[in-house]
Amino acid sequence: MKRFLLLVMIIALATNGLTALTVLAKSSSFTQKDREMLIRLDERLNQIDKHFEQIEKRFEQIEKRFGQIEKRFEQIEKRFEQIEKRFEELREDMNKRFEQVDKRFEQMDKRFEEQNKRFEEQTRRFDTLQQLMIAIVAAFAAIVAVTVGFAIWDRSTMVRKARDEAIERIEKEGRLQDLIRALRAYAKKNREFAEILKSFNLL
Repeated sequence: MKRFLLLVMIIALATNGLTALTVLAKSSSFTQKDREMLIRLDERLNQIDKHFEQIEKRFEQIEKRFGQIEKRFEQIEKRFEQIEKRFEELREDMNKRFEQVDKRFEQMDKRFEEQNKRFEEQTRRFDTLQQLMIAIVAAFAAIVAVTVGFAIWDRSTMVRKARDEAIERIEKEGRLQDLIRALRAYAKKNREFAEILKSFNLL
């Protein structure tokens, strides 16, 4: 019964203050063994208090560490947010750049089309110039041919006329006509000689 009351008093005093056990140990209502037991309990409870204090300190340190970890996680989250913002900015920049590149390609396509049109126009002009050159060369060749033919014809006619005139002058100035007449008279007597004169158109 005393032990039960002792335990009840220990629990009650543990809630109010651990140092009160020493006061109870000094009272005269307890025996020497009870007093020693109370003192031991007081010492053990003090040790337990120290352990709890250490545990509380450790929990405080752990809470501080968790607080630091939370701060680090917050910093990491902020960094991730910054990285996401940067990625979004980079995506926007890349999209803008791709749009600019597409526009440039479209402009290049338009320029190539314009150059193709210009080349086609130049080829057409070159074809027309080539045809004109061919026509000019053909006309020049025809003119040259006509002039050369006319010159040859004129020269042949001039040579014939000059030859005839020279023969007429020689006949008029020299005695060739007398010689031809004598040959014709001899040809009347000699048939072979007459045929020779006919071959030279002198008879």
